Amino acid sequence: MQCPLTGLVTSLAKILKFTAMKTLVLIRHGQSAWNLENRFTGWVDVDLSDRGVREARDAGRTLLEKGYRFDVAMTSLLKRSIRTLWLILDEMDQMYLSVQTDWRLNERHYGALQGLDKKETTLKHGDDQVLKWRRGYAIRPPALDAADPQHPSRDPKYAGIVGLPDTESLADTLERVMQWWSERLVPELNNDKRVLVAAHGNSLRAMVKFLLGMSEDEIMQYNIPTGIPLVFRLSDELQVVDHEYLADEAALNAAVNEVKHQASSETAP
Repeated sequence: MQCPLTGLVTSLAKILKFTAMKTLVLIRHGQSAWNLENRFTGWVDVDLSDRGVREARDAGRTLLEKGYRFDVAMTSLLKRSIRTLWLILDEMDQMYLSVQTDWRLNERHYGALQGLDKKETTLKHGDDQVLKWRRGYAIRPPALDAADPQHPSRDPKYAGIVGLPDTESLADTLERVMQWWSERLVPELNNDKRVLVAAHGNSLRAMVKFLLGMSEDEIMQYNIPTGIPLVFRLSDELQVVDHEYLADEAALNAAVNEVKHQASSETAP
């Protein structure tokens, strides 16, 4: 028969182990208006849907209930991600945190696909081609014309930024996210700051690929749901020791499955 103290010591050891680790929490913005309409969004600056607002607030409540607190909050230059972060911090009573924004956390630029209905595009070009555009590692969609009013060079929020994309692959997105990681995130983690990052499906997929050492094939099949916190616990060397979604298995599977079927020509079960 195990001594009761043995179990207590084991539990305390686990708590101390996790307390000593560096904390990084990633969250994909809540459902956006164009997620709801099933359109390719990319850098188009759409806002959250009503459901997206609820998802963001639910995420904040979940983090608060589980005892998380943050020292640093980071996000992209797109309002759906910024608003998600605001709503989370509001629920956590941490709106006093300054928010660090960076264009390199933006969603992948979907080029000329931006604004198109995903299922209609799939019916026109086929499941395989659209899957490659959406999930292929080094495949870029058709580029956005430089004269297009939605080209980022025409948006004042990107004034002074050199090399703005007109289309991107996931590999392109990974390159800029890794620049941000080295320049902005690593110094915070090395100073033992607890960091919350609200970003986008593909900028977060790029980060997860790096953190978990995923292959190109593995990341092609990996989907990140909206509004569910993904916690990474890191060693002093910034190696992943543990990671988990803060959701029960059924809710997580349903959310991932919804993302998976967004552009399929078949109806999701």
